[in-house]
Amino acid sequence: MRTSRLRTVRPVLWAGWAALAAGAVLCVVGWYGVSGERYAERQLPYLASCSIPGAALIIAGSVLLARGRGSIAAARVEELYGLLVAAEPDEPEEAGRAALAPLAVSGELLMVPGGTLWHRADCPLVAGKAEAVPVDSKLVASGELGPCPICEPAEETD
Repeated sequence: MRTSRLRTVRPVLWAGWAALAAGAVLCVVGWYGVSGERYAERQLPYLASCSIPGAALIIAGSVLLARGRGSIAAARVEELYGLLVAAEPDEPEEAGRAALAPLAVSGELLMVPGGTLWHRADCPLVAGKAEAVPVDSKLVASGELGPCPICEPAEETD
């Protein structure tokens, strides 16, 4: 899947670089021709035949490069999605139970001084931290502390 898309993207990238290079060459030739002429009526052919098409090629090359890079990014996203879909477990009901199970189940509530959340004691955010202290029920009642979205402790304190 990825190689087929990249095969179609690479020519677009090469065309973009070629258009940029050709546009730059035309702009330089147009500038050189204009700089050698004193009168405006003699400068117009260089502008019309070199500088304007050169600028258009530079713009077209930039658009092609942006499109090619976007296609490469899309191919990478599709590849990652394919890897994620392939990595799903075979038993969908076991995966659903694992997703619904809380991350922490301890009844003891802790907080970190200066923090804004309260956690269960076995929450990965506070587990093993020496600075974690038991929750003060006054802070919870006043609304200064909210529940941790990871361990989802019960709203009432013990």
